[in-house]
Amino acid sequence: MKKPSRQIREEIARLQDQLRQAETREAERIGRIALKAGVGEIEIEETALLSAFEEVAKRFRDDAGASTGRKGGAGRQPNGGASTTLAAGAAPGGDREA
Repeated sequence: MKKPSRQIREEIARLQDQLRQAETREAERIGRIALKAGVGEIEIEETALLSAFEEVAKRFRDDAGASTGRKGGAGRQPNGGASTTLAAGAAPGGDREA
């Protein structure tokens, strides 16, 4: 059975709203973590900060194959390696806020 175009458009609109809500939740979660790690106090160019975040994301994606099987356990390091990597990548900074 084919769906009418109106119903498909409604579905797309509903899914776009769900996507916006999910992105907002993710952004708020990452923002809270970054603030706890002290990233908000670092004076750094936005491009340098983005680069540091990309390095962290790549490291965690690469480690995903070595997952412990626990939810969110992939790539975790006991010494908090993510904030250490970010801080190291953030050192050359500028004067713009992220």
